[in-house]
Amino acid sequence: MALKTISTFLSPFSLPNPKLPQFLFHNKSYLILCQLPRSNKPPRYDAAVELEGTGAAAPSPGERFYEHHHSIEAAKLILKDNKNNKKKNNKIKDKFLKASITVASCYGCGAPLQTSEMEDPGYVDSETYELKKKHHQLKTILCRRCRLLSHGNMITAVGGHGGYSGGKLFITAEELREKLSHLRHEKALIVKLVDIVDFNGSFLSRVRDLAGANPIILVVTKVDLLPRDTDLNCVGDWVVEATTRKKLNVLSVHLTSSKSFVGITGVISEIQKEKKGRDVYILGSANVGKSAFINALLKTMAINDPVAASAQRYKPIQSAVPGTTLGPIQINAFLGGGKLYDTPGVHLYHRQTAVVQSEDLPVLAPKSRLRGLSFPSSQVVSDNVEEGSSRVNGLNSFSIFWGGLVRIDVLKVLPETCLTFYGPKRIAIHMVPTHQADEFYQKEVGVLLTPPSGGEKIEDWRGLESERKVHLKFEDAARPACDIAISGLGWFSVEPIGRSLKTSEPKPIESGGELILAVHVPRSVEIFVRSPLPVGKAGAQWYQYRELTEKEDEIRPKWYF
Repeated sequence: MALKTISTFLSPFSLPNPKLPQFLFHNKSYLILCQLPRSNKPPRYDAAVELEGTGAAAPSPGERFYEHHHSIEAAKLILKDNKNNKKKNNKIKDKFLKASITVASCYGCGAPLQTSEMEDPGYVDSETYELKKKHHQLKTILCRRCRLLSHGNMITAVGGHGGYSGGKLFITAEELREKLSHLRHEKALIVKLVDIVDFNGSFLSRVRDLAGANPIILVVTKVDLLPRDTDLNCVGDWVVEATTRKKLNVLSVHLTSSKSFVGITGVISEIQKEKKGRDVYILGSANVGKSAFINALLKTMAINDPVAASAQRYKPIQSAVPGTTLGPIQINAFLGGGKLYDTPGVHLYHRQTAVVQSEDLPVLAPKSRLRGLSFPSSQVVSDNVEEGSSRVNGLNSFSIFWGGLVRIDVLKVLPETCLTFYGPKRIAIHMVPTHQADEFYQKEVGVLLTPPSGGEKIEDWRGLESERKVHLKFEDAARPACDIAISGLGWFSVEPIGRSLKTSEPKPIESGGELILAVHVPRSVEIFVRSPLPVGKAGAQWYQYRELTEKEDEIRPKWYF
């Protein structure tokens, strides 16, 4: 009786049967899934192949097993569809962001054209706007602000930058950065620009936040401003070493000058090689020279490319004002397809350009080749310093003012220690005893110590609120201990024994010496301590190339000039 009861309630699939195929009792999912039909109907067995005694009225465990796995697969398909829809929505959002590029904009600055606010960027009179619109020539309009900038007027447009608090319809630095956010989701070639005079301040260490995984070509601009007799082999190696230390993977490094067209041809060759049908975006910090670089690029390409030649007629405007470009500017520059984009500069609040008034901005931009100005030096006349008083202790207990923007207190150096300054020539340097420095600054800021400029606006100047004490250790007195770079201004090198102060019988110098300086700058301005940049004829003499392993030499980016 018991055996009959058991046979009544157990399905044939519950007990092994030597007559049944073995795959029916296999519990691996991938074998079972191979038998799944594509339709949503429950599995059906053909009566022709059904074995004797296998027809059950209720769903068997095997059928429930099939239905369970079928539901799992259906759920996976639904999740996959939802994921695809989400990606599709993101692409639509990115296309919307990119669509802003196609809005009628000023070809000089990229600001959307408008006819209502005369003082705002993108303004054009309504009569001109309607006429150009009628003839489909809106892309040939230059706004009122760009016309003023081309005549030397300093008109800021980025709120909170250049001493301007912002106003109606004036764009903010955060909004400018947001206009570049779509680059992370696009397939593009990034050409990143860095100013050699302000290398650390303009480097954009977090450029991957904007560029994503897109390949990067690093272009170093304004190399024509380096001192005479500078060995660019040393400078190129120094740039590659600095880039490697910042852990930024780049395709190649190019030393260029938009003024003398040095190195431009090499950049064009690299772009043509790596473009591969993608759009090219020129990226960099504000006032790094993107528009000037694009103009040089178009002029060089126009020799062999008629498309680039026609693009020269409507090229971006150049100005010393940070934030000249206010929106992406599309340029048809390539004969084989793909676009070239001039992008708004990334505004960095740790640079000197962020704390001075707009009329002082041209002073911060060097116009001619740099010349090192050394302290102490017989050619430099210091303020309130008696003749011969600095010959015994050198620079100890003295303070050096770099305009009204930087103050260096010399706390502990060797008698022969020399500081050599590289920066704009229009910013004067003055030296006074440290105990008179506070009084001297309060009296002369805006008068002798400029920038900042004097007048009514000097009352809003907050002074040098940030101080950083720098301890420098050196081992070789024959080469500079380091450079101290001031973001947005320039740098000064610290030589334990100045070349101009070396005697015929130099005293032995103990290895492992220490120098102590205190550097004062405006709040938010950043100070960088870096390895010395080899400039001038002496730079090639003391610069040392690092020995590379085979692996380092393989992955290390190459530089071109």
